[in-house]
Amino acid sequence: ALPIFCLELVFGGLVWILVAASNVPVPVMQGWVMFVAVTSFFFSALYLCAFLCGFASRINTNWNFVDFAYHFFAFVFYFGAFVLEAATTSLGTLVKTQNSSVVYQTDNKIALNVAATIFAFAVTLCYGCS
Repeated sequence: ALPIFCLELVFGGLVWILVAASNVPVPVMQGWVMFVAVTSFFFSALYLCAFLCGFASRINTNWNFVDFAYHFFAFVFYFGAFVLEAATTSLGTLVKTQNSSVVYQTDNKIALNVAATIFAFAVTLCYGCS
């Protein structure tokens, strides 16, 4: 479980960095992606520190249920973020017309969003498999 947990942190951090590097061309959709990525990253880091520092053995709770519930909710939120990031990436290839609200993205920004979509899918799988 520890290797998957580390992959959750690494891939989640990459999603966060890649979306931020794309200058967030669609703030409504990518705002949720950023929220999920940052929140999941910090809570996963706190959860990992609780186990590494030994707090888990001092706190009397059902850690199996806590682990299941945390990873279930993270999976659901990250799946939604993955779908929104994929939709944002697909909007990048549309041609902007005069009265359109489509945001033009350069090839570099599209590539960043494609990479963010791939890593969002990877971290979704990691949370689902945990």
